[in-house]
Amino acid sequence: MNRSRLSLLLALLALTGAAQAADSVPLQIELPKPLFAGTPRPISLPNLEKPRTGKRPDLMVPPGTVNLSKGKPVTSSDSLPVIGELTFITDGDKSGTDGTYVELGPTPQWIQIDLGAPAKVAAVAIWHFHSQARVYHDVVVQVSNDATFKTGVTTIFNNDDDDSSKLGKGKDQAYIENYEGKLLDGKGATGRYVRLSSNGNTSDELNHYCEVEVHGSLVK
Repeated sequence: MNRSRLSLLLALLALTGAAQAADSVPLQIELPKPLFAGTPRPISLPNLEKPRTGKRPDLMVPPGTVNLSKGKPVTSSDSLPVIGELTFITDGDKSGTDGTYVELGPTPQWIQIDLGAPAKVAAVAIWHFHSQARVYHDVVVQVSNDATFKTGVTTIFNNDDDDSSKLGKGKDQAYIENYEGKLLDGKGATGRYVRLSSNGNTSDELNHYCEVEVHGSLVK
């Protein structure tokens, strides 16, 4: 290959790399302060992910991605929460202190966010109760244009490894709660509604949410 062709090839590769970089940017999420310190009590589950060392890897999303769920209405399988209000889930306060989280009853429960219009979901960030290390069971996150979630359902996360919640057997790993929350790739799922399910946790049988953020863009 002569020098001029090599120069042209290198220029084309540089342009391709720049174009690919412009197609995605790191998702920026504001994190709350950590609520617990020291060594958490041991948690042993067969499907538990290994502790991460270092910074959480960036999740790359399309430019212009925004938090679509801020202030959006929330419904639930438990219409009378034990503690808190469903509005807490999308009010922007993910601190996890008293008066900032909602507690739902035992057994499988779900909460559902109405984005107001169909959207392409780039990411979902979840903060359950994170003032102590615990694992929530059967966490399932789904997207649909059907408010009843009977048709057109896309599952973007499911760590219910024995299908005890009857939403299908999942292959994702369980995880320990902390102030970073759980950041999920939305996989470009499209829908107006986002439903999150859980089935108690390793500390008690209740279900909790401090905040849920659905990042993406409205479908034009």
